[in-house]
Amino acid sequence: MKRLTKLVAGAAAIALATAGCAGSGGGSSDSSGSGDKTLTVWLMSGSAPDTLTDALNKEFEAANSGVTVKYEVQEWGGIQDKLTTALASQDPPDVIELGNTLTPSFSADGVLTDLSGDVADLNGDQWLASLKQSGEWDGKDYATPFYAANRVVLYRTDMFQQAGITATPTSRQEWLDAITKLKATFGSDPQFQPLYLPGQNWYSLLSFIYDEGGNIAEKDGKEFKATVNSPEAKAGLEFYKQLVDASGTTAPKDNDEQNPEQAGIYGQGKVAMMIALPWEVGTAAKDNPDIEKNTSAFPIPSKTAGKTAPVFQGGSNLAIPVNSKNPELAKAYLKLLLSDKYQSQLAEAGMVPGASTDLSALDANPVSKAMAAASKSGNAAPATPKWGTVEAGQNPLKDMMTAYLTGAKDLDTATNDANTALDAAFSG
Repeated sequence: MKRLTKLVAGAAAIALATAGCAGSGGGSSDSSGSGDKTLTVWLMSGSAPDTLTDALNKEFEAANSGVTVKYEVQEWGGIQDKLTTALASQDPPDVIELGNTLTPSFSADGVLTDLSGDVADLNGDQWLASLKQSGEWDGKDYATPFYAANRVVLYRTDMFQQAGITATPTSRQEWLDAITKLKATFGSDPQFQPLYLPGQNWYSLLSFIYDEGGNIAEKDGKEFKATVNSPEAKAGLEFYKQLVDASGTTAPKDNDEQNPEQAGIYGQGKVAMMIALPWEVGTAAKDNPDIEKNTSAFPIPSKTAGKTAPVFQGGSNLAIPVNSKNPELAKAYLKLLLSDKYQSQLAEAGMVPGASTDLSALDANPVSKAMAAASKSGNAAPATPKWGTVEAGQNPLKDMMTAYLTGAKDLDTATNDANTALDAAFSG
């Protein structure tokens, strides 16, 4: 999940300050069971506010005499290689954060501790389903959810008002109707776009596929089989094209939402809507401070009136390396971090907590409130160790979208070719 490997492998896109310093390596001192001990914790940059981690570490040390938490903040760039090296060593950190699309690979490699017997102690009855799936491998739990995020439709409240749109869309048809009204009001400006939608925003495409009852892959035993050529997936791709065509967006059909950065385009003041992550409002406001006060959000609408479309959720998990010198202390640390007390603080910081069903703190902001509403129906990427190669390489979903949107391939050819490429990646 490339965008959510930035964010929360997914998370780094959240602009929150973090405590600590860049990681200097693993290591837990004095594992003999007596004397002082050091618990090394690696969390990612942007994952948790320093107010949370400062209080958490202080409380944990107070409750565990002689224990010092060595808290180290890691950067997302190069983290997969760094974790690979650390987890293969005999002296890894004791607690680590993993992007949810990286988790299956490390689980399958046997370098993470089996937490199946500890789920109940780790607030397991409240785990976010999409992240729980990514922490499971071969019937066992190797990671716990930490937090997640999903996309919403960011929109200009002032433009909606001027166009006479009195209520946010609650169905696909209402969404299309809003686009028509916006074009009628502002269409004389050649730079205006009612919806900015790049051709390769496959995270958004997944919402439409899910909404049709489809997916990009299904589990077959321990393996995954691609399903992007199913009737449901095809219907989702057709609606994506309908949105692109209806909006007349000038976004490139052969690139994603980061090239160029869509928040920057939105910030120029000529775009009424974009499908985005909540913190992209802040990115847009860097060049246009006034835009934040005129921006709100609504969940991606379903084809069924009054419902929201299921969303792709990126996020982070927490795990304990199998070679940790202090596995019981590490489990106690996870128990505290996953408690309602600290999960509620994640929600207050604008994230969907991974181990709490209480999302009320997200209601304080209309954008995060929309994310919370949509998050109740979330899915993750296929929980296969091979998914990382899909995103890191020539993503077949992106190729499929560009080919269909540009007319280079018809619907059947584009989806069949993507299906073949995904199956090759899953089995390669």
